[in-house]
Amino acid sequence: MTDRPKRGVPEGMWMRCNQCKATIFRKGVEDRFNVCPECDYHLYLPAHKRIQQLLDEESFEEWFADLRPRDPLGFKDRIPYSERIIQEQAKTNMLDAAVVGRGYIRGRPVVLGVTDFAFMAGSMGSVVGEKLTRAAEEATRLMLPLIFVSGSGGGARMQEGILALMQMAKVSAALGRYDRAGGLYISILTNPTMGGVAASFALQGDLTLAEPGALIGFAGKRVILNTVRLELPEGFQTSEFLLRHGFVDRIVHRKDLRTEVARIVDYCEN
Repeated sequence: MTDRPKRGVPEGMWMRCNQCKATIFRKGVEDRFNVCPECDYHLYLPAHKRIQQLLDEESFEEWFADLRPRDPLGFKDRIPYSERIIQEQAKTNMLDAAVVGRGYIRGRPVVLGVTDFAFMAGSMGSVVGEKLTRAAEEATRLMLPLIFVSGSGGGARMQEGILALMQMAKVSAALGRYDRAGGLYISILTNPTMGGVAASFALQGDLTLAEPGALIGFAGKRVILNTVRLELPEGFQTSEFLLRHGFVDRIVHRKDLRTEVARIVDYCEN
């Protein structure tokens, strides 16, 4: 009898759902664009996968890809902000938390912007605001539908202070000009969409779609409890709650998003 090496399970083959805690086959989850096959929970989806999910294959042309964040305040918490940027860029292979460009959804040309939670919780600094503003300006110039997919748990980036806060007004002003020019702006809210992002461009869409179970709001439940000592009701900041109270127009499952957006563009552009 020969000694054979014990066969183990390859690293990373299985993962655990954040909601139902089931152990699930990673490849099966990825094939469903990171939706749990057991409970339908919508897990985090990176920006490049969002683009792949929404747009026609190989139709995306990225714009302003060379914009890089700086450290104008010389900010330092646990580590200097300049070092944190380098770490985040190495971890995510992104220069900052937003990707914008032009692509096609079922043959329809659109301008698309996506914020990615993996880069500093998708927080909005100068580069994120500048990219989204330029995307809105290009959509105005080209008279194309504009789609922003928001995935920010960090709101305005504290390491850039007022320079980050002013991006809320800058992006909103660009969207205002786009609206006056007759453009169609579709906002897609994902888990989470919080802080200054929710307080500005994310909730300014002509049509606002949200993924099921997404956390959407300004200050989170724990922040509210620790500041004003108020316990929020169950499900207060979910997309389902916002739909019932008129802040969201429709909740759309991730697998249906491309079809739904294409239908909206067809209806509004004809």
